[in-house]
Amino acid sequence: MTSLKPAEFPFMGAVAAKSAEGFDAALFGAPHGTPYPDIDNRVHAATAAALRGALREDSAWLGNWNFDFDGPLLGAGGFRFADLGDLETKPLDGAGNRALIHACTQSILKAGAVPLMIGGDDSTPIPFIEAFAEHGPLTIVQIDAHIDWREERYGERYGFSSTMRRASEMKHVERIIQVGMRGIGSARKGEVDFARNWGAQLVTSREVLDNGIAGTLAKIPTGSRCLITLDCDALDAAVMPAVAYPTPGGLTYNHVTGLIHGIARKARIVGFDLIEFVPEKDATGMAAFTATHIVLNVVGSLAAR
Repeated sequence: MTSLKPAEFPFMGAVAAKSAEGFDAALFGAPHGTPYPDIDNRVHAATAAALRGALREDSAWLGNWNFDFDGPLLGAGGFRFADLGDLETKPLDGAGNRALIHACTQSILKAGAVPLMIGGDDSTPIPFIEAFAEHGPLTIVQIDAHIDWREERYGERYGFSSTMRRASEMKHVERIIQVGMRGIGSARKGEVDFARNWGAQLVTSREVLDNGIAGTLAKIPTGSRCLITLDCDALDAAVMPAVAYPTPGGLTYNHVTGLIHGIARKARIVGFDLIEFVPEKDATGMAAFTATHIVLNVVGSLAAR
């Protein structure tokens, strides 16, 4: 197992553990990914700790009824959930950080558990997705305000503007469905055309706000192996201000959790990451509470199956 720093206290419902052996799902933090010059990725260093802390008091009520699942969070019993702690990533070591994330994800998959990553910026999913090479074919559902199809930015091919471009080059990635895009990002016409020509299915935030989530769920093949990658900036900035690059408007909490539950009913969630949460922008703590509940909806969906 890759060296991890134990969490001060584990994520709600999880047991602190050194490996994923014997567990059904395993969570880990990955504070840093691949940096760009002059863009500070240290703002994500405390993300996993902030999310763990948001529900520390609620952990005492783990066995209580949860109306999101019509029962307790972990179901009738038997679901085993581990918190492995945080990878000891370094802000400027892109190659080293990618290797740590890849190795940790692989070790969880080898143990037969579902990897759940609390990331730093949107470059951390690249090695996370890559680690599933022997566990495809994958349908990726990216919930994000931006499409991330740049070939490079500032000369870097593995930064947060290139996540889906790199994923599209992986042989085990069969399908990419992207939902929540709005406003201006780093994409230009060429990237949008490239994504659509590759076969990526783009569902804007406006389309979801107008028509609901059914159209997005219809694009996901029944029984497919689905990896969900959630950038917090997909949510409406009014409820999720704690992001690096907020954009007005966006999806609601119910849209996002509805997508998670809908995917769980129709397909098989084999991996999940939540990224781009910036603790220092969370003045009230409510954004961390919201983000943590999204992760809980994934955990509860895995337990229910």
